[in-house]
Amino acid sequence: MTDATSDATVPAAEPSARSVLVVTGMAGAGRSTVSNALEDLGWYVVDNLPPQMLRPLLDLAGHSDERLSRIAVVVDVRGGQLLSELKDAAEATGDGDGPQLRLLFLEANDAALVRRFEAVRRPHPLQGGGTILDGITAERAMTADVREQSDIIIDTSELNIHQLATTINELFADDETPGVRVTITSFGFKYGVPTDADMVADARFLPNPFWVPELRSHTGKDADVRDYVLGQPGALEFVERYADALRPVLAGYQRENKSHATIAIGCTGGKHRSVAVVERMADLIASQPGVVVSVKHRDLGRE
Repeated sequence: MTDATSDATVPAAEPSARSVLVVTGMAGAGRSTVSNALEDLGWYVVDNLPPQMLRPLLDLAGHSDERLSRIAVVVDVRGGQLLSELKDAAEATGDGDGPQLRLLFLEANDAALVRRFEAVRRPHPLQGGGTILDGITAERAMTADVREQSDIIIDTSELNIHQLATTINELFADDETPGVRVTITSFGFKYGVPTDADMVADARFLPNPFWVPELRSHTGKDADVRDYVLGQPGALEFVERYADALRPVLAGYQRENKSHATIAIGCTGGKHRSVAVVERMADLIASQPGVVVSVKHRDLGRE
């Protein structure tokens, strides 16, 4: 962080504790980026919640199950009455056994905020008939009290969106949060390449079990087909080398805060070769640190 006036670390909550994080701050300082980063970490994110709705939300969090154990609320506090409601809600939850409430305030210097508003060619919400800088000055005055009572303040002046997301990951990720979730899917080229695939590999260089009468009705999930496919010359070498090639890619995804990746492996019909290869590939990729793998077989049920 640059000139961030906050504690170096945020104390981790107890595993059973429920947390509500209020994300607020200057317009243009990165609230949307923080919202996306928290959502990728598994937080339940509520965007643009009026501050007077915080108390009902805190009541809900106090009685919810683990699915709502971490809630992030993105709040715009430019309005005077809304600002006082936010302060009251924060003070009302300062003690007791309710969910832990923390305030995260995002700020940036005037030059950075002006540059960002000019880049998107939008006026500052408070500038009225004045300049962008007039709007920023008015907003600083309106949000000064909330900034003062915030638990965490991040100055985003010198941070790009990837660096800001990394900062949020460092502050709020727990040990169980995966660095990247990988979906590895088999498919049949004759039905088209998956449109959401980040990487595509072709298993059609292997002999097709479809032409082996006793294997035709089986799939790559069956042991006899799997052994036939992976026993072909070059099959295991392909799978293992492709998994090795993905290691630096997935590590780079984690560094760049790309939290999801889809790897597609195809054969002609998506029933035999690609299925067997995907099943083996998934085991190898899942052994990489920070990676959680799910498997899909898109065309397995097709005739």
